[in-house]
Amino acid sequence: MAAQTYGLIATFDNTPALYHAAQQVRDAGYKNWDCITPFPVHGLDRAMGLRRSIVPRISLVGGITGFCTGMLLIWWANGFEYKLIVGGKPYFSPMFAFPISYELTILFTAFATIIGMFVLNGLPMHYHPVLKYDQIRRGMDDTFFIVVEARDPRFNLANTKALLEKAGGREIVELEA
Repeated sequence: MAAQTYGLIATFDNTPALYHAAQQVRDAGYKNWDCITPFPVHGLDRAMGLRRSIVPRISLVGGITGFCTGMLLIWWANGFEYKLIVGGKPYFSPMFAFPISYELTILFTAFATIIGMFVLNGLPMHYHPVLKYDQIRRGMDDTFFIVVEARDPRFNLANTKALLEKAGGREIVELEA
């Protein structure tokens, strides 16, 4: 029984070659593909056609939720549940609620950021088919890779291989799922 194809992986020697190849793959219309690099490459997200992450927005929602939760907690506790007048102070004042609101803002922002990052990145991912490639460790040292997944609507083994060769890829290997 033949193994199912996960996609193609192509090797590139340097950052400019990877950058220009990423632009060519993007311009060819591929959507399900990725670059593997040993270090962050400035501008590669733009070359790949990736949009800005929504994690900052998720963090903002978490922070606003935390702040409002703190204010509502103090308002409810002092105004309804534990009515206690101390020194003629009002039942609720934002001045009294600020410390707990501030702490809950930080806490909820941290949780929202971590949970948002995990969900958007599909973590935890204990296994990935790219790890079967015997040269993948070089991607942590001195080599760059582009992986085009077979689930991409434009994926055709021969055409995708030709595109990666034209883009300057070498050692183009078919990965099994």
